[in-house]
Amino acid sequence: IPTHSVVSVLQVGLWRHTGAWRGREGAPYSTLVPSDEVTINYRHGLPVVTLMLPTRSERCQFTVKPVVTTVGAFLQDVQREDKGIERAEISDATLMEVLLMNDFKLVINNTAYSVSPPVKDKLNSEHATEMEDIKSLVHRLFVALHLEDHQIRKERELLQKLDHLKGELLPLEQMRARIMKSADAKTSRLLWVGLALMSTQGGALAWLTWWVYSWDIMEPVTYFITYGSAMAFYAYFVLTKQDYIYPHAKDRQFLHYFYRKSKKQHFNVERYNKLKDDLAEAEESLRRLRQPLHLRLPIQEISDKY
Repeated sequence: IPTHSVVSVLQVGLWRHTGAWRGREGAPYSTLVPSDEVTINYRHGLPVVTLMLPTRSERCQFTVKPVVTTVGAFLQDVQREDKGIERAEISDATLMEVLLMNDFKLVINNTAYSVSPPVKDKLNSEHATEMEDIKSLVHRLFVALHLEDHQIRKERELLQKLDHLKGELLPLEQMRARIMKSADAKTSRLLWVGLALMSTQGGALAWLTWWVYSWDIMEPVTYFITYGSAMAFYAYFVLTKQDYIYPHAKDRQFLHYFYRKSKKQHFNVERYNKLKDDLAEAEESLRRLRQPLHLRLPIQEISDKY
């Protein structure tokens, strides 16, 4: 069966069974041919029209693109295939996509061909199911043939990346450890200084109360000291948007010393965090790569291999 691919935009006039659209009112035709003389099948998602050429008396297939192909162009291609076709009704604006939605009659040289296109939704569903089956088969074949080689190559790449990241992180980790040790020591000293100041304050108030003045004189002093402490805690909340909780205050002071020391020693905190994130991502990728279920291999085989 000769085939013909319709590529150009075309126009053609036909009669639809509903009577809503006609190429020419009352156009006569002498012969009504059975519907099996013109058939429409879908191949690779495109409709293929098979019909009998009048002069050559042979069947010819025409592949159309419904979205861009019009009815007129389809009949023009039929006329080019069979020079004996003298007349076909023309309609300038009708696309094949619209035509294939319902049954229609194709009239060539006063011979009418009754055409019943297949249901498009059913064909699309069958085609989609077929494509999904093919994709699944290709995936299984790829897994069976190339998974182990791909896994080994990917694992080697991840191990090389891990070695490179660890090499870059090593000097930064050493510098970070020194800075953290210094910041922690300063924070601890600050806590002890605070305890010493509070002890000194308590001793001074006791000395003034029992040895220098009386409680009647020192009571207003202690009240304003308490009120001043409350104001200091409230000011801390206004500035930091956090309650004055000792562990939080200690961590905040530690970070203050850490970043100040990092700036002095040119320690790039952002670069360090970026390298740590990349290292964690690479380790997670390697862990997923070695999972038995992901590799579809027995657990014992993976344990022996890695």
